[in-house]
Amino acid sequence: MDFMTLIGLLLGGLTVYFVMVSGHILHMLFNPIAALLVFGGTFSATLIAYPWDLIKQTVPSFRLMFFPKKNTYGHLGNLVEILTSLSEKARRQSIESLQSDLGRIDDRFFSHSMQMVIDGLETDVVKENMQREILYSRQSFQKVCGVFRTMATLAPIFGLLGTLIGVVEVLRNLSDPATMGSGMAIAITTTFYGIFAANFLFLPIAIKLNEHSERDVLIKELIAEGISAIQGGDLPLIVRKKLNAFLSSNIKEKNEGR
Repeated sequence: MDFMTLIGLLLGGLTVYFVMVSGHILHMLFNPIAALLVFGGTFSATLIAYPWDLIKQTVPSFRLMFFPKKNTYGHLGNLVEILTSLSEKARRQSIESLQSDLGRIDDRFFSHSMQMVIDGLETDVVKENMQREILYSRQSFQKVCGVFRTMATLAPIFGLLGTLIGVVEVLRNLSDPATMGSGMAIAITTTFYGIFAANFLFLPIAIKLNEHSERDVLIKELIAEGISAIQGGDLPLIVRKKLNAFLSSNIKEKNEGR
């Protein structure tokens, strides 16, 4: 469970609740017609914009917000030590001796790439396969993030559409003040739902998925660097220095990018 996501949702929900209770407008928050227009319109437009194969990926990605993939390596420094120990064993015995270690590796990318090395595939073939899988992983995350960013763009627009519909309803009933309230309720609550959904749900999901993507890609790139060094027969000390330098360089680039 990602407690930061849970805490953020609770704090945000309580903040909105407190403000509405203080302003005595809490009763206006629950408007199923406004919610249907905003969320139904947003999802419908998203279905039009993206193929079904990509839409299906948003469900597990949404679940990733609350239940992120378990990092079996803990700190990235532990992964450096694992790769260094594998290089030491490969130098001391042989590449083939690493076959017994694959059963303890839960990461599919790690075990698959290591298996290619053990099977004796050429260095260029192994490196190309690892780079291709890293690229596919990055693009997959980016596409899903794009879906949520699109929904964050669409939600306020449907909120504005609801506001226009509500205003039209008010104008149609100027002679009957008793029925103007429903039109005003739709006009106000659709705007609220649109802005709330965009900035409290869809956009934060996209940002968090992007963070998960960057970490996932960094782990895969670190593994690829280590496996290339092992296949090249580098000394364990050299492997450790290479991987630590790689991590330092990537962390520096990320900090500068911010």
